[in-house]
Amino acid sequence: MKQVTSVGSYEAKTHLPQLLRQVEAGHVVEITVRGRVVARLTSATADQHREVAADKMRQFMRAQQIGGAGANMDLREMINEGRA
Repeated sequence: MKQVTSVGSYEAKTHLPQLLRQVEAGHVVEITVRGRVVARLTSATADQHREVAADKMRQFMRAQQIGGAGANMDLREMINEGRA
């Protein structure tokens, strides 16, 4: 599981380069205003992996509707790719 750090908006502005290094290392940073989370910094690479996995899952579901269970796609592989 990824480490989540919560920082106030002023601290985020002041320490942005350090926060970006943390995100690059795989951490998630939540930015708060008056104690309420208003933004979340995550790795762009992780988002890309999730989107690729989601696209493969959609393809799997379409193929299953058309050609039946499996339809030449490996569900386990798609699940593992989504755990990037």
